[in-house]
Amino acid sequence: MKIKLKNLGALRQAEFELGDLTIICGQNNTGKTYATYALFGFLSLWRDAVTIDFPNDLIKQLLNEGHTVLNLPSYIQDADEILKKGCSAYTQMLPTVFAASDKNFSDSEFSVTFECSDKWLQTSFERNIGSAKMQIFSISKKANESNVEITLLIDKEQVKIPEQIIVRAIGDTVKELIFGHLFPNPFIASAERTGAAIFRKELNFARNRLLEQMGTDKNNNLSPMELLSKVYSDYALPVRTNVDFTRQLENVSKQESFIAKEYPTILKDFANIIGGDYVVSRDDELYYTPQGKRIRLTMDESSSAVRSLLDIGFYIRHVAQKGDLLMVDEPELNLHPENQRRVARLFARLVNAGIKVFITTHSDYIIKELNTLIMLSNDKPHLKEIAKRENYINEELISADKIKVFIAEDATVKVDGAQRKITCPTLTPADINSEYGIEARSFDITIETMNRIQDDIVWGDK
Repeated sequence: MKIKLKNLGALRQAEFELGDLTIICGQNNTGKTYATYALFGFLSLWRDAVTIDFPNDLIKQLLNEGHTVLNLPSYIQDADEILKKGCSAYTQMLPTVFAASDKNFSDSEFSVTFECSDKWLQTSFERNIGSAKMQIFSISKKANESNVEITLLIDKEQVKIPEQIIVRAIGDTVKELIFGHLFPNPFIASAERTGAAIFRKELNFARNRLLEQMGTDKNNNLSPMELLSKVYSDYALPVRTNVDFTRQLENVSKQESFIAKEYPTILKDFANIIGGDYVVSRDDELYYTPQGKRIRLTMDESSSAVRSLLDIGFYIRHVAQKGDLLMVDEPELNLHPENQRRVARLFARLVNAGIKVFITTHSDYIIKELNTLIMLSNDKPHLKEIAKRENYINEELISADKIKVFIAEDATVKVDGAQRKITCPTLTPADINSEYGIEARSFDITIETMNRIQDDIVWGDK
């Protein structure tokens, strides 16, 4: 999947592609977070942005005869145009995604392209639409068949069925069959996660207090949901999503991810990074328990590293599903260099387990550790000896073809629809070599400058 951006924050024109592990690095204020938030917003809202139109005859046939058939290939052939319109609709949502003024996005563009796939044909689907007391109609598709069967489950004379419900349900099904396998379910850990972790109780209190006020304020003309939406609209969608997840950790802890079931050693690796475990008590209180100590610490008593990794830890243990996209803004926040290395190895293990990972980073330690994992993945005897000596395991080695890296920087790009080129803030693909790893010149230039200065200091008078 390729994402194209125009006039979005610092980015004048940019294009990047999702890999199994996607990395955006670069200096501050170069557009990394804009690209991240725009992508997260699209993956969260594409079902709302994309619309599917159906002929009226299809709905009439269903209501008159109780059954109809939708030919999926006729919509597959229009998938590019459907998605193009959806991206245009999503572009109009950008002010809401970023919680910013409309004028900041007046000439912005967001678009997604993808390679055609026949996975839709292999997919089977079955769903009954209705309420707990009454099922109204069913939508189904068998694997390797191209038709979607739609059948009424009640006598239309007994219950009047609003056509908009049918149209929406069918549209949601078709969207899911065409695009569902293309767009991963996103989870984001924004850079604000440390604050959300320590103030989670206050966030709950503020929300409850707001609900109390809504119940007592007779002069308030807004509905409860409208008022809550108005309050939350002050924050960008990724931040709101992050805060909401952190507020619900007690409920989240009652679930179990596929990682917990199939890859328990990943959870052990994570516990070693934070030096303990997160625990939800019987009375739904959240604590951190350090390894080897019989104490329980609240989040405000715990280290900033423990708070920084809180939502990532709960996601891995309780929420993660295969095919997800884990997005982390600056995973190095509050982490010692050794733990930055461990986080890089954790990400590689998650990728190999079936979760896509997307990060923005300023950490040379993370990039260098990924380079080590790339180089050690080559099948050479001396590399195997090094991996064994340094305690690397096969599950955390990663091949170069699974990684996409982009540098946020000024570069020369070709203007769409024209022959001329311009120099502007963009995202430049970084070279990735299976023998030497990632060429992250954003860090290399700074490191070389520091080395030169220190060499001059030490050897300048010799």
